[in-house]
Amino acid sequence: MNFRLNGRLWVETDDDRYMGIGRLELLSQIQEQGSISKAAQQMGMSYKRAWDLVSSLNAQSARPVVNTQAGGKRGGGAEVTAEGQQLLQEFRELQERFQAFLRAEAARLL
Repeated sequence: MNFRLNGRLWVETDDDRYMGIGRLELLSQIQEQGSISKAAQQMGMSYKRAWDLVSSLNAQSARPVVNTQAGGKRGGGAEVTAEGQQLLQEFRELQERFQAFLRAEAARLL
């Protein structure tokens, strides 16, 4: 039987989860798609859930991580701000270090 170490990493406050792999993917999809609804669709997530996650991220951040523009003649959209891009980069790096830790521990224990 083969065993492996597995784990998930997230950043949280006393009240709520702030950043995790799902929010990382959502922000990445918003950056790629330019839209919360398209990002949600790509992830198989409801628009309401995606909007709630973006709203939570923005509320917990010093500055918004996603800016939105309401629809209309030219359509709506969303963009990941400079702060959001920095958050993405920092969390990706944290995630890489966490995965390296798991690999090192697996090699040591298993």
